[in-house]
Amino acid sequence: MIRVAEIFGPTIQGEGVLIGLPTVFVRTGGCDYRCSWCDSLHAVDSAFRHTWTPMEPEAVMARIEDLSGGRPLTVSLSGGNPAIQPLGPLIALGHAKGYRFALETQGSVAKPWFADLDTLVLSPKPPSSGEVTDWDAFAACLVPGPETIMKIVIFDDADYAYARAAHARFPQLPLYLQPGNPMVDEAKAVDQNGLVDRMLWLIDKTVQDGWFAPRILPQLHVILWGNRRGV
Repeated sequence: MIRVAEIFGPTIQGEGVLIGLPTVFVRTGGCDYRCSWCDSLHAVDSAFRHTWTPMEPEAVMARIEDLSGGRPLTVSLSGGNPAIQPLGPLIALGHAKGYRFALETQGSVAKPWFADLDTLVLSPKPPSSGEVTDWDAFAACLVPGPETIMKIVIFDDADYAYARAAHARFPQLPLYLQPGNPMVDEAKAVDQNGLVDRMLWLIDKTVQDGWFAPRILPQLHVILWGNRRGV
């Protein structure tokens, strides 16, 4: 059984290597992290456990097909940390019907079925999150098969230094950086000007340092929809 917090879409992927791609999202419930700026506590905190629905892979796939009108597209597996869920059978069901699967995880838990993914987004959490990265666990997530990239949210100089160190550890991984959104309360408006300022700061810093490895992107979904859920 897969613990599901929400399934929604189609909409577009708002960040990272698949930004702008039409996608159905399957957000699972439960996480082994508690990031200070988490924007999906409803899928993380056990206080919301009563809202998570245990679903068979076949039921999840049926909902994906219903939302997409039976037309195959990319399915994003997110959370929480979706790596703690038994998602292998769902991926197999979807592939048989022509769907593609992308998973985003912090890289704290490795699973054999990662090899069956089409895209694996490893998003280690920088110092501003309040979490500490286990780089051995992260390395165990690197498996042959999927297109694998690293994506890091940046809030400040310490996060920037962390990103540079992470890239030095894993230079083979394409690197995506994005400015973080500190306003994660769904009831409050996003500070769009603040996001632009942080984006400009990040661009200027990488250019001035002559560090041309990362691709710097905004969180497009935050720009378009703020902190609204299900879009």
